[in-house]
Amino acid sequence: MSNRAMMTVATEPVGGESVARTATCTIAKVTAAAIAFIAAFVTMLSLAVAPIPTDSSTNQSILPIARIASADDTGSVDYETWSAVAKAIDDQLQDGLKEYTSGNTAGSTSKFMAAYNTIYIASNFTAVVRDSVSSDKQAAQQQAFQDIQNLSYTAGNDDQLKQKITDLVNDLTATAQQLDANTSLANPKQYAEDLQAQIAKERKELDAKKKKNPGKGNRSWTDVANEMTPILDNAYKAYAAGDGAKGATLVNNAYYQYYEKLGFEKNVMNAISGDRVSQVEYQFKMCRKSMNTGADLKSTKKLIDDLKAMLVKDAGILDGGAADKEGGFTKLITSAVGQAFLILIREGLEALLVVAAVVAYLVKSGNKRFTKWIYLGVLAGLAGAGVVAVIFVLAFGGSGPIQEIMEGVCALVAMGMLLWTSNWMLNKSSVEAWNRYIRNKTEAAVKSVSAQVEAGDHVAFSTVISLAMLSFLAVFREGAETVIFYQSIYTMSQDTHGMWVGGIAAAVVLVIIFFVIRFTSVKIPIGPFFLVTSILMSVLVVVFAGGGVHSLIEGDALPATYLQGVPTNDWLGFYPYVECIVAQVIAAIAVITLFVVGFVKQRKAKAELAAAK
Repeated sequence: MSNRAMMTVATEPVGGESVARTATCTIAKVTAAAIAFIAAFVTMLSLAVAPIPTDSSTNQSILPIARIASADDTGSVDYETWSAVAKAIDDQLQDGLKEYTSGNTAGSTSKFMAAYNTIYIASNFTAVVRDSVSSDKQAAQQQAFQDIQNLSYTAGNDDQLKQKITDLVNDLTATAQQLDANTSLANPKQYAEDLQAQIAKERKELDAKKKKNPGKGNRSWTDVANEMTPILDNAYKAYAAGDGAKGATLVNNAYYQYYEKLGFEKNVMNAISGDRVSQVEYQFKMCRKSMNTGADLKSTKKLIDDLKAMLVKDAGILDGGAADKEGGFTKLITSAVGQAFLILIREGLEALLVVAAVVAYLVKSGNKRFTKWIYLGVLAGLAGAGVVAVIFVLAFGGSGPIQEIMEGVCALVAMGMLLWTSNWMLNKSSVEAWNRYIRNKTEAAVKSVSAQVEAGDHVAFSTVISLAMLSFLAVFREGAETVIFYQSIYTMSQDTHGMWVGGIAAAVVLVIIFFVIRFTSVKIPIGPFFLVTSILMSVLVVVFAGGGVHSLIEGDALPATYLQGVPTNDWLGFYPYVECIVAQVIAAIAVITLFVVGFVKQRKAKAELAAAK
């Protein structure tokens, strides 16, 4: 490779005693900066992997709130009698009928849904009918609401709709009179207040009994599966008793606090298959969906029983030694040590290259005295990344579903950052483009500083910042990404010690690489480096697209269309969901388009350069 295709990042040859002293001084400064680099990194790492603080509600999923508009706001239930509730429903239904007869089918549907959700459900009428009359009566009334809503979708159902509304109102009125006559039953307002007090009491009791889960420890995987079984049984019992929200909450507890948090999921993926993990995850999701949508008891029971059987079977396989059959390399790269090391090396090399190039340019252009501000920018970038780490430690203290949603959002944000970075690197993959980029960025910052120094003036703080920002932005961006990735590793592995080992090892390697580049004549092939890095980042864009959407699906923020028989590959972010595959296809199209445009621009630029010569 010719010298034009290489970038030298070294100082000029030095000689003589004074020059030697200067070199020694420079080495001392860089050594100090390197030590500060490691110290700042250690601080950032300790924040990123610090145990997430939890309060009395952190490990409890959201309590059921379907029975009243808000468990903490009884003001939304202000009816003195159950007949008043029936009258309010009647008024809302009549408003919907008026909208329908005027031709506004969409408006009528909205009114009918409001009658059901904001009055019938929110006033606890449905719960009281179930508990004080019969579940059959409750089911019949709910079906009547559904029939009215279905009729409102299309025009021409005026007579049927009027009759359905009349029948339902008569039924609700008669039921309300029956409830009002029951002297042992509180009125709607008092009922809501009593319910709120009961929920608060149960929450307090649960918080008092809650114990911090230290992890799998010495338990076998069969022990863990057996611990999930009663939780899933209780979920079904709650659903059978009419509390679907509580049932779904318990299913979430089994998934997030046991299957995912204790490493069951990760071990199944490594020792059995990613396909199996997708099957089990989908089974969890179907159990939650069944309880949230009011499916029949028989089908819900089968979903729960099948899930328990899957967990017990996988636990037996893991306890049988399947996890020990992994290859050494697979164990390393999937461990907290390996992942922490690889991520910091990958992210750190990008920032290191920019910083080393800027320092080399300053040295070669005779502005070596300004390099200290570049190092200050590096330290400021690390400090900024530490602030991001603190924010993430606090933000990731939510419940399981919320954390999944945050992880999905972070993955999609990281995907956008990687897409931009890969395109930027592709555009800088020629030596001319890279040198022009470094020269333009650095000369602008150095120009005003040099003028002030030569004039004997004090260097303004703003000009110092302009130099420091060159390295700050590079380090901060990569540091922030590292925090995002490290948070994900800690969430999955809970292996603080392994992350320390991998992270510190990577930091030491990066410092050594910087010294080698800075004080030797090592040459870096910029074109191939940026091209290969851009390709790797583009692959990560597609991976993060699938992984981000998958996390949103796990958090129930997106609907899921499961594809039976489609393989799972966690490394590629490929999951058997239509939504994940569509996201990856869109990301791949964006990546390919940017590559094509980038290569066309490069060829055009080369042609213009050749013509100019």
